Amino acid sequence: MHFDHAQLRAALDDGLLSFPVTDFDANGDFDQAGYEARLEWLGSHPVSALFVAGGTGEFFSLTNAELGRVVESASRICGGKLPILASAGRSQRDAIEHARIAEQGGADGLLLMPPYLTECPREGLVEYVAAVCDSTRLGVVLYNRANGQLDAKSVRVLAERCPNLIALKDGVGNIQALNTIIKTVGDRLVYIGGVPTAEIFAEAYLAIGVNTYSSAVYNFVPEAALAFYRALRAGEDARVGRMVRDFFVPFVELRDSCPGYAVSLIKAGAEQVGHGAGHVRAPLIMPNQSQRQTLAGLIETFNALAKEGATP
Repeated sequence: MHFDHAQLRAALDDGLLSFPVTDFDANGDFDQAGYEARLEWLGSHPVSALFVAGGTGEFFSLTNAELGRVVESASRICGGKLPILASAGRSQRDAIEHARIAEQGGADGLLLMPPYLTECPREGLVEYVAAVCDSTRLGVVLYNRANGQLDAKSVRVLAERCPNLIALKDGVGNIQALNTIIKTVGDRLVYIGGVPTAEIFAEAYLAIGVNTYSSAVYNFVPEAALAFYRALRAGEDARVGRMVRDFFVPFVELRDSCPGYAVSLIKAGAEQVGHGAGHVRAPLIMPNQSQRQTLAGLIETFNALAKEGATP
């Protein structure tokens, strides 16, 4: 079973989104068996969609052959149960090839990353996005971040031009700019929170109508991540505030201590809870022992907070 665009939109509009890390073995090669076991574990929890080979999944470090294996694994393990979205990006022609790989592998949608490195005029970005949308039948989620940031006018142009553009994921955290896009484009698109450690923005996102976000910490504290999301949607402000103050604020401080830790800490956390995925690939580095100990304490704190006030 594949999810059509309407079903994909519905899944992306409500519920927590999973962005699994990608497993590597001791030699740094893709560990397919480990990855499929991870998907079995993560997919056993009630999330709404699975984004494979995303930023947390080190898309930027994967070959096209590896991307194909990742998508095929996800389709085999979770296909028909959860919508599966795979990443595309780098150059325009690379992104079109990634879209083809995703289709062949059984994905239901695409997360379109910004172009690689170069500065981009908005007119060029519109053409980049439109070309990828035109190349595929898959529903496309535009990741608005880094050197691929579009304003409200440009997003409206794309929404009118590309029927299979179904959502915009915010990776900037500029609430004013995002709210302007939402008010300009309206419900033609679904809007997803996507800054690193998106929970730190979750209250602000919800206030402007962004109901869901990508949760990287779900990779190592899935029950607690879901408890936070439920508390947020239920309006349990005091409980949400405690979780933000005692887990997410210090976690973000640790994350910001080294470039790339938005990914590296997630792999370290997965290892600490018995679901190791190997090390990140260079140029990223893994946390040191002291940082791992700090992370272990934060995991314990978050799990405890998630149980407070939970329904028996």
